[in-house]
Amino acid sequence: QVQLVESGGGLVQAGGSLRLSCAASGGSFTSYFMGWFRQAPGKERDFVAGITWSGSRTYYADSVKGRFTISRDNAKKTVYLQMNNLKPDDAAVYYCAARMGMAPSRIHLDYDYWGQGTQVTVSS
Repeated sequence: QVQLVESGGGLVQAGGSLRLSCAASGGSFTSYFMGWFRQAPGKERDFVAGITWSGSRTYYADSVKGRFTISRDNAKKTVYLQMNNLKPDDAAVYYCAARMGMAPSRIHLDYDYWGQGTQVTVSS
């Protein structure tokens, strides 16, 4: 069993930056493919970014390429999402997720563990 706790969300103006953190406990962090998803009110949960155990491969939704950067620190059992040049469309609850087996996926149903989410609000 893995527990995930997100932090770093908040209110920011368009064009600003936030850095989200996801702290993991209770499992072997390096055995999981880690992802970030987001969900706005009344909308589906969408893939944002993912990263392999080594950090050598990253994956991004087209809407965030060039603006967001995912990284991980296995020693600290933490994954990060650096979000730059934020847009109003980025506003959502952001969830950290872990997928057993280390295989990459953009599908939320493929993930086994989830954090509670952290709110990101972007003003125009």
